[in-house]
Amino acid sequence: MTDQILTLKEVAIYLKLTDKTAYRLASEGKLPGFKVGGSWRFKREDLDAWIEVQKLNKPKASSRAE
Repeated sequence: MTDQILTLKEVAIYLKLTDKTAYRLASEGKLPGFKVGGSWRFKREDLDAWIEVQKLNKPKASSRAE
């Protein structure tokens, strides 16, 4: 099975976050997840795509010469 579904706890471990932070980000719609019977679930491929977008949106350090 290529579509791996993760629990909130597994996502927290995967992203190296606390459970509370992962829950907050999911609740705020900042992590790509969905609820099943009141519990958060996440597709690993959605998280990987989200990570790539976050890398692209990362603020770049100023490189001005003084």
